Amino acid sequence: MAMQNQSNKVLSAALVETADRYWLRLCEVWPEATTELSKVQQQELMSVFALSDYIAEQLCRRPEWIVQLFDGLLDDIDRSQFDSELHVQLADVTQEEQAKSVLRRYRNLQMVRLAWRDFLNYTPVEESLLDLSSLAEALVIAGRDWVYQDMCKQFGTPTSAEGKPQPLLILGMGKLGGRELNFSSDIDLIFTFPEHGETVGGRRAQANQQFFIKMGQRLVNILDQVTVDGFVFRVDMRLRPYGESGPLVVSFSGLEDYYQEQGRDWERYAMVKARVLGPWSGYCDELHDLLRPFVYRRYIDFSAIESLRKMKQLIAQEVRRRQLTDNIKLGAGGIREVEFVVQSFQLIRGGREPALRQQSLFGAIDTLYSLGQLEYLAVDELKHSYILLRRVENLLQAIDDKQTQTLPNNDLDWQRLCVPLELNDETQLREQIHHAMATIHGHFNATVGGSDNHEYNDHWSSLVWNIQQDEDALALLQEQQIEDEALWPMLSDWRQTVSKRSIGPRGRETLDKLMPKLLEELFNQSTPSLAFKPVSNVLDKILTRTTYLELLCENPGARQQLVSLCCASPWIARELANFPMLLDELIDPSQLYDITSIDDYPSELRQYLLRVPEDDMEQQMEALRQFKLSQQLKIAAADVTGVLPVMQVSDHLTFLAEAIIEQVVLQAWHQVSERHGVPEGTSPSNMGFAVIGYGKLGGLELGYGSDLDLVFLHGHSGAGSTNGPRSIDNSHFYLKLAQRIVHLFATRTTSGELYEVDMRLRPSGASGLLVSEIEQFGQYQLTEAWTWEHQALVRARFVFGDYTLAGRFSDLRGQILQQARNQTDLAKAVRDMRIKMRDHLLHVEPGQFDLKQSAGGIADIEFIAQYLVLAYAHQHQELTIWSDNVRIFEVLADLELLPVMHAQHLTQTYCWLRDENHELTLQQLPGKLPHHTVEQKTDAVIEIYNEILQP
Repeated sequence: MAMQNQSNKVLSAALVETADRYWLRLCEVWPEATTELSKVQQQELMSVFALSDYIAEQLCRRPEWIVQLFDGLLDDIDRSQFDSELHVQLADVTQEEQAKSVLRRYRNLQMVRLAWRDFLNYTPVEESLLDLSSLAEALVIAGRDWVYQDMCKQFGTPTSAEGKPQPLLILGMGKLGGRELNFSSDIDLIFTFPEHGETVGGRRAQANQQFFIKMGQRLVNILDQVTVDGFVFRVDMRLRPYGESGPLVVSFSGLEDYYQEQGRDWERYAMVKARVLGPWSGYCDELHDLLRPFVYRRYIDFSAIESLRKMKQLIAQEVRRRQLTDNIKLGAGGIREVEFVVQSFQLIRGGREPALRQQSLFGAIDTLYSLGQLEYLAVDELKHSYILLRRVENLLQAIDDKQTQTLPNNDLDWQRLCVPLELNDETQLREQIHHAMATIHGHFNATVGGSDNHEYNDHWSSLVWNIQQDEDALALLQEQQIEDEALWPMLSDWRQTVSKRSIGPRGRETLDKLMPKLLEELFNQSTPSLAFKPVSNVLDKILTRTTYLELLCENPGARQQLVSLCCASPWIARELANFPMLLDELIDPSQLYDITSIDDYPSELRQYLLRVPEDDMEQQMEALRQFKLSQQLKIAAADVTGVLPVMQVSDHLTFLAEAIIEQVVLQAWHQVSERHGVPEGTSPSNMGFAVIGYGKLGGLELGYGSDLDLVFLHGHSGAGSTNGPRSIDNSHFYLKLAQRIVHLFATRTTSGELYEVDMRLRPSGASGLLVSEIEQFGQYQLTEAWTWEHQALVRARFVFGDYTLAGRFSDLRGQILQQARNQTDLAKAVRDMRIKMRDHLLHVEPGQFDLKQSAGGIADIEFIAQYLVLAYAHQHQELTIWSDNVRIFEVLADLELLPVMHAQHLTQTYCWLRDENHELTLQQLPGKLPHHTVEQKTDAVIEIYNEILQP
């Protein structure tokens, strides 16, 4: 075999030692290695052993592959063979486990072959990426065809109304669609089929969509599941319409409706690289024609530029939030930015220029040059820089078949990169990478405009920051008519403290640029010293994180918002100090105050989670917390500035919590089902499980920092067990699910706890089961529950889960609340509970009023509503409809069970007390006011309370 392409670099001692270790292992399992391989072959084998743990591990497990590799497999690759060989190997396979084994072994052999060719320079990286993409495509299509045939034997063939057999089409997204797959990449897929209809030839007809959803589930499992032979590819299906909450497979018409009505900007980007995998057919043309109008507008689409800017911010934000360093994909000037530059031109001009409608980045960039959209120098620089980064990425991943884009943190792996790249050491390679990323970042900024980073003409504020003498500083401040004696001592002390901190030369330089700009903003405040304190607390937390100092330096909007929000609310100031990643939200004030609409929290959260690898639980948990923090900040910013009426604050906080509950339950389901399978007939869209919200969540009245009162129910009574490898009985499955949900909420990550969850309202309280079967829950409520538990049920509502259970819960709740009760006994029980609660929870100084627990406060008003519902619901079913107090009082007034004036006063006082509580929370003050400021409102509440509940 020709060896001229290989590096002649002598291996270091560390690499030789690694190779020797693997050689000894190989000789143990294949003693003939020394006699069956020539010296040249042994030398080549030692080289790849030194450079890749993945190759070495695979070949020590399967030494027979070594002979195959040297017998011609290492020669040039005929990509069409992947598909034909796989179909031959699967032709006689009848069992799914056997099919999994065939696919995994073929994948591993071919990946060893491709990694070997890559490390020893048999092929340029562009060819290597094509080889990897062709292999992945062949594996996916072979798996699809095998599953399709197997299912058609079982259920019949899915057929259109006209009798045409219907295939499953698979859209390859991202780098698979662009034929530029990494060595150890996830593959993003979307499944679809042409027409609805039903199966023909099976024992009973089944709807096409149902057939294809089952088929899709099996195909994902065949590719994604880890067995003794590893996996074929990690499969990510979250780019499909509606993400994880949407069906796994939709028809062409379903796809078209979704993208016409709901498609987002980021989905347009994703669709640029979408390509139907496998042999081409008329259906493939139809599908691409259907998607084209969504991706490519008929005109030159300059409206894309604004969304490009937002996506550019998202990239920088992701790097900051995940604190990524040395990341050649997501860092400034990384692989993502090259894709961004090219795709931005494609989206803007692809409607007019059919030649730009292609998935390949290399093809698209050449077309941009031929159309005069990019200069030769730009194309040349972008290509060379991109190729270097892709080469490094591929080698990085082929070291151990790991999905990483972060440069090594150990010397051995740096050597493994330097050998195939024919460089001397880490320093030389780092220089090349640094130069490539700087070049890319320059073109990236030029594409959509760089940051607003003009030199700041700040003479006097710069002097204030740099001045050493107290007298000079005071004179300068006086000259600028800043009459705030407390400011200079605070600023001077803080500067001295900062000078002792170790923040590095880049951080120090950025701080010196930032402070004059920030001081200018502070001097615009009526009392700058009051503003300086909370702002300096935020700065204290980011001094060692230069990217955040740069963010404030480069974004006037962010500086302005930081100062104004810190002045408006100490709570917001504390959030920003504790979680600096929230500074990203301040960059664009129009975005900050454009809060998510009530109905959009679930879809916004799904989009947010798409940025995080599905199988990285730590990052998923962190992302949930970051989403909650950033959305809460937007709600609070809109609240303190009066953009959002206070009555709507609780609605937003409640719907935000519901969206998070949905994702936590889905993640918990995914984790538990992966290990144990699921109860028969259940799926993520039909779990047989429900989350019930009580208290403030149930009453749509969450505040900042509220905990969640939850009760979990399931609908599986009797025997039955899960269908997974470690099968457990159904009730045990739901218990594990509940435990996992509570764990996901309570785990503390760098962004804190998600929510504090209180489960004490479940049947039998803290001593009861974490999850109840719904009929048993109903029985407990009817026969064993205390009056206070029925009071709590007034404020309960279905929050997430199975809609069949939602209906049953609603029926049970109505039935329990509508029980006839002796009003005297009921009034005594409610009154006794209120006294007990006040004795336990009310701690207030004389002359002070606790908004929640003092007589005439929030709790009294809630107890009035609960008593009246329990007293009269047996006569008036309408009282069981609502779980929030405002609407309960409306119904009571309509039914004339409460005088209209009383109902209005209770409602107004209740809303006023809650508003005050919100305000105090945002000022980080306890929920108490001087008694004389509230008595006019609360005295009337006490009168109504006594009139209704006193004997």
